[in-house]
Amino acid sequence: MKLQGNDRTTRITKISSFARRVTAEVPECLIVIYGENLGKKFELVDDIVTIGREPDNTIVLTSDSVSRKHARIEKIQNQRFIVDLGSTNGTLVNDVPVKARARLESGCLIKIGETIFKFIAGDHIEALYFEEIYKVMVTDGLTQCANKRALEDFLEREMARARRHKRPLSVVMMDLDHFKEVNDTYGHLVGDTVLKEVAHVIKQRVRREELFARYGGEEFVAVLPETPREGALEFAEAIRKIVEAIRIVVENNQTIKVTMSLGVATFDPEQHQAVSDLIKSADKNLYIAKSKGRNCVYG
Repeated sequence: MKLQGNDRTTRITKISSFARRVTAEVPECLIVIYGENLGKKFELVDDIVTIGREPDNTIVLTSDSVSRKHARIEKIQNQRFIVDLGSTNGTLVNDVPVKARARLESGCLIKIGETIFKFIAGDHIEALYFEEIYKVMVTDGLTQCANKRALEDFLEREMARARRHKRPLSVVMMDLDHFKEVNDTYGHLVGDTVLKEVAHVIKQRVRREELFARYGGEEFVAVLPETPREGALEFAEAIRKIVEAIRIVVENNQTIKVTMSLGVATFDPEQHQAVSDLIKSADKNLYIAKSKGRNCVYG
């Protein structure tokens, strides 16, 4: 075969071709971090991957909030993009609606209906996958705060430390008032937005040595080591005011306002033998706060 150009040019061409081949073989996948099929991995092998409710899609999601043909992930020059296919509820990448086409970088969060995927790409994808699975076990996929399992593990350690060193420890149980009305009026996707915003503003007030977790539904819990009852009540009142000030604008420029009821309990070695005992005390006080008219603190 006759070579075109000088020998140096030929070698550069070969290196460039090899680089393109290696780039094309970088593995990619989607991991479900919230919603149906939690923890499942979908490997992106084809250049075009469709997501929707119809069974002929590459990835099928059965939720009514997902359109029949919802979104398409496509590869263009070794780069992945996602396209919304005119879905009813839209496609979000890192909480930003996809208008035409959005470029995907490793670590991007994709929200379709009530399901959240994490896009991962790289040579060490298996290690990244197992790292993500561990996060799924201890993190709430929607709000990205600790989940109930992480809360119970943390609280068990802190109760043992408080008992051993005779140090104060408090728990604040929080519940959004009339949250069912938000879901019924605006839909679960707007409800998810409210939960994420509430979690975001509260997390900013939680110190590194403390823990903030989603307990389930619209309930959250804060664990406050080294904090006596008075300090926990002050913390809870500050959180109540922060949540009360939240304003979320939805379609048609409607504004959603939310309030929160909070119950405070402080660790008592005699009364609280197990994690569930302390949680129950905080939950009991939360119920009293609700019975007093909601949007208040009791403890």
